[in-house]
Parts: sequence; structure tokens; C-alpha cells
Amino acid sequence: MKKFVTVKEAADMIHDGMTVMVGGFLGVGNPIALIDELVARNVKDLTIICNDTAYPEVGVGKLITNHQVKALIATHIGTNNNTIDQMNAGELKVTLQPQGTLAEQIRAAGAGLGGVLTQTGLGTVVENGKQKVTVDGKEYLLEKPVRADVAIIGANIADESGNLVYKGTSQNFSPMMATAADTVIVEPQEIVPTGTIAPETVKTPGIFVDYVIKK
Repeated sequence: MKKFVTVKEAADMIHDGMTVMVGGFLGVGNPIALIDELVARNVKDLTIICNDTAYPEVGVGKLITNHQVKALIATHIGTNNNTIDQMNAGELKVTLQPQGTLAEQIRAAGAGLGGVLTQTGLGTVVENGKQKVTVDGKEYLLEKPVRADVAIIGANIADESGNLVYKGTSQNFSPMMATAADTVIVEPQEIVPTGTIAPETVKTPGIFVDYVIKK
């Protein structure tokens, strides 16, 4: 059985200056209650790794709006004008990566790899400052692994052993993030007894989950 915690106990584990992965897509699949608690506490100087920054008042977007983020690694920021404004003002360091590349960087960290080779971004601003590697006469960018201190992810269902099921696009990077952080905290919509989830529907095995928020 995984260790159950309250939202407040989960928030106690996240401190100023940490690097935090946030699962979800445009707010769907974000751990909403935990994010709201972090906003209320004004945990600041965070480095956030996520697919996108949702909307100004939705999910991870609230952390941006409240000026709690110093650096962002994401694939898309166009739906949150506060992210764009803070980036243009020099208040927020933004690193934009192709979506598939960021997914593979996170996966590489979880698998203990030294990086991934990709041709995506060659000849564009994406390649600036990055090492290039030639394999069999073809040139690739070396994209290094991306890890976090904490991953906070939402799930549709968790069982008492921490096995997770996601609904639709809410899955996004969450299964990969659960392998690439020192501590993994999950906020499920529903908790069920171990053994009630069909094994083939499990997308994150409980071995990767440290804490499950019980509301």
C-alpha cells in the first residue's frame, strides 16, 4: 500500500527553488488541488517542466500568473498570455522544445540514458548551443535527459498500491514523468482497492509512485 497524504502534506514536500514536473495537457490532468495549495503558499523560484502552461487561471497556469516560476521548460505557451508577457519582460526564462523531443528527454532520464539523438530542430533556433553528433553520415542533435526533484501528476484512478489509470489526453507526459523525478506525488480523482484495475489499463505502475493524495 502506498503512503496516503493530504493535499497539505503533499505541498509540504515542495519548496522554493525546486524543479517540478507537472503532468497534464492544457490543464487537463494537472493536479488541481495541489497546485491551488502551492499558489496559496506562494512557493516560489520554481523551475517547471510541463507540456504547456494551460490558461492564466487554470492548473499550472496559476503558478505562472502568481509569479512563482523562474524558469520553464515546455512545448507550448500560446494559450497563456501571462507566460508570454513574463518571458518578453525577462522575468521568466523559457525553454521551448519540440513536444516529441521533450517527451524523449524525460523518458531518457527515467531510463538512465545519457540523452537522445534527433534531427528535429536542425537548422532552427532549437539547435542553438547544442552538441551535434554524426551517425552513419547523418547529423543529429544530442538532447540531454531532463529530471526533476518532484513530479506532481493527476490521474483518473489510483489503486491502493499506486497503480494509475489516465483518461484520454490527460495522460500526456505523466507516465514518463513518474520515472524521472526523485519524488512522485499523484492526485487521483478516485482511489480503488488493489486488484480492481485491469492490469492492461495501468499506464503507471505503482512502483514509480511515492505518495497518493487522499482527499
